[in-house]
Amino acid sequence: MHINFTEVQNIFIVCGHTDMRCGIDGLASVISDQYNLDLFSDAIFLFCGRKKDRYKALYWDHDGFMLFYKRIENGHLQWPKDQDEVKKLTSQELRWLLEGLSIQQPKAIKPAKTGDLY
Repeated sequence: MHINFTEVQNIFIVCGHTDMRCGIDGLASVISDQYNLDLFSDAIFLFCGRKKDRYKALYWDHDGFMLFYKRIENGHLQWPKDQDEVKKLTSQELRWLLEGLSIQQPKAIKPAKTGDLY
């Protein structure tokens, strides 16, 4: 099965480090109990360990949870550090994050408001 996570409606990153020994149930309870977010709302939830060289993604696929795990062999992620925060990301920010870039790119061109000419 191929899932393009940049097309998922809601992309959430759990900032800071997460115990990477957690499985589906442990990560789902973090999302629902600690952050009060809906696990079933076409959302992907991203978690990272202390080393920032691996991450997990939790996704509800209409008939069960999918848990993805990736270890990066050459480099590490620029994961936000605020331990008590969950951020909603855009698909562009997700691409930046998974390419090893910061989700804040100050030199990136920001989308313009429609209807503004000047």
